[in-house]
Amino acid sequence: METQIKETLIRLLDGINRSDAALILRGLEELDSQLEAGRGKLHPQLIHYLEGRSYAKALAWLGGDSGIPVGSCAPRRSAVQ
Repeated sequence: METQIKETLIRLLDGINRSDAALILRGLEELDSQLEAGRGKLHPQLIHYLEGRSYAKALAWLGGDSGIPVGSCAPRRSAVQ
């Protein structure tokens, strides 16, 4: 399932880069379907990225990137500990 999601993300991001509305729409529909079909099997972090439409982060996570920037939804650590 993760391989299929990764392939869909690559196609979607390519569609965005080319401003191809049909490819973007198809990618969004596929990702929504894949998320619903795999919700019980997918890693919670991947689900979080897909639900938040953070597709570049989802693709980076699937690629094993550990340097994904923290977004505004994550709790911030206090500068004073």
